[in-house]
Amino acid sequence: MKQDRAKGKAAEQFMMLGAGYSARAFASLYGAPVANTPDTAPSATKSRICGTTRTKEKFATLESANIEPFLFDEPTPTFFERLQTTTHLVISVSPDDTMSDAVLNRPDILGSMPELKWIGYLSTIGVYGNHDGGWIDEEAPCHPSLKRNISRLEVEKKWQAFGNKHTIPVAILRLGGIYGPSRNPFIKLSQGNKTLVIKKGQFFNRIHVDDIAGVIKAFSSAKREGIFNIVDNEPAAPEAVMHYAAKLMGVMELEEVPFEKADMSPMARSFYGDNKRILNHKLSKTGYNLKYPDYRTALEAMWKDKLWDKKI
Repeated sequence: MKQDRAKGKAAEQFMMLGAGYSARAFASLYGAPVANTPDTAPSATKSRICGTTRTKEKFATLESANIEPFLFDEPTPTFFERLQTTTHLVISVSPDDTMSDAVLNRPDILGSMPELKWIGYLSTIGVYGNHDGGWIDEEAPCHPSLKRNISRLEVEKKWQAFGNKHTIPVAILRLGGIYGPSRNPFIKLSQGNKTLVIKKGQFFNRIHVDDIAGVIKAFSSAKREGIFNIVDNEPAAPEAVMHYAAKLMGVMELEEVPFEKADMSPMARSFYGDNKRILNHKLSKTGYNLKYPDYRTALEAMWKDKLWDKKI
């Protein structure tokens, strides 16, 4: 087992199973550069971070974000070596159509982490279903209508059961709509898309990807467990966010289209089926302070710092 020689304790090491946008943001902020040699130690302030993907074509992207990449479906001996020293596990793999979790179905992976101290499962506020625009917290009943959210709720329960069985703290992070560099209204506007879909009384809940990264870091360090809503302080109508981004860009004359007449994909339209405003009081009580407490703060920062189209 690797040791942090300066402090005489086990070196912190993350395994991100399903290394997508959020994982890359986390590793960019808190990860040590991918080592050129297997035994290169991380720095005192940066952790070794490993992650899985489905295709080798994504390896270069992960490495540039400080993630040592591995194929989830084709594990190598080095992958299992990394599992042996993994202390923190983050799962963002989507459930399949049978409400099964790809990671929980891999005993070869789960049985290879003797140093594991914390698990974070990235879920979604979609598990709550529709609450007609009302304010809700983690105690609200979950009645998801979409199959993908029904599956998420079932997998949440399975990860909690796994943690209870093995005495490992599990944090279920129910994320709002994720945005940040390369995923924000500026992108849509820069492509000439000025259409606003209007559905009266519709609210969406959001979270900047840097705050997802910050929560993972804070919660993993504290070995925090339980269910938490990871959203900012201000649910807002989608058109309010677009109007604010357009104002910052100097874009005028946005076209408003009623939801009923909007040309949308079935996936995009499905998000309008649920309407709720999510409270994050439980997150606040942990002492975590949001870097971007609302969409205005985030959009202003991305526009001012010219980070809105940065690739993560």
